[in-house]
Amino acid sequence: MSAGVRLVILGKQGAGKGTQCVQLSRHYVVPHISTGDMFRAAMKSGTQMGLLARTFVDDGQLVPDEVVIGIIAERLSDKDARGRGFILDGFPRTVHQAQALSELLLPGRLDIVIDLAVDTALVLERLASRRVCSSCGHNYSVQKPPKFNWNCDHCGGEVVQRPDDKSEAIQTRLDLYESQTSPLIEHYCNEGLLETMDGAKPMDEVFTDIVNAIDARQAARSRS
Repeated sequence: MSAGVRLVILGKQGAGKGTQCVQLSRHYVVPHISTGDMFRAAMKSGTQMGLLARTFVDDGQLVPDEVVIGIIAERLSDKDARGRGFILDGFPRTVHQAQALSELLLPGRLDIVIDLAVDTALVLERLASRRVCSSCGHNYSVQKPPKFNWNCDHCGGEVVQRPDDKSEAIQTRLDLYESQTSPLIEHYCNEGLLETMDGAKPMDEVFTDIVNAIDARQAARSRS
C-alpha cells in the first residue's frame, strides 16, 4: 500500500480537480474532502448550512471564510483524516484560509500543493458541456453522457447541469478565482510546497504527473 499524503489541489473551476482527487484518494487510501460536495449535500438535505451556502453558490459566489473554515476543521478532526492524511479539493481558496489550515494541522503540515494549470478558454469549454448526477455527484459531459436517458450509470439519479456551470455563474467564479484564489499560488510557492501541472493533458497523464511529484517529495523527505 502507498504511503498516505496531506495534499491540496488548486485550479480553476473545470480544471479537472474532482476527477484527479477521486483517483488520488484511491491510490493513497486517504479521504477526498471536497467542500463543493459537502455544500451540495447540505443544500440538497435543506440544512441550515445548506440554505446559507445556496445563497452564495447558485450565484457563483464563494462561501464566507468563517463558514468554510469551521466545516473543514470539523472534517479534519475525523479519524480517517487524522490517520493517513487527506486530499483537499476546493479548500483553501484564499490566503487567509491557507493560514487557518496551517494552524489546524500543527504540529504537522501539508506534504504538497498541486496547481492544475488550464487556460480559461479550455475551462469555459469544459464547463459548458459538464453535467453531474444530482444524487451521487458523478461527472459526465455532453460529449460523454450516461448510457441511458440522462440517468446516472452508477446510481440512476438524474444527470443535470449545475446552476454554477451556467455561463453567468462560470464567469463570476473565474473572476473570483483570479482575484482571491490565485494569490495562493504565490503563497504556497513561497512556502516551498507548490508543484504546477499541465491540466490540459489527458487525464491519465495528469494523474501520473501528480503521483510522480508526490512520491518524489516523499522520497526526498525520507532521505533528509
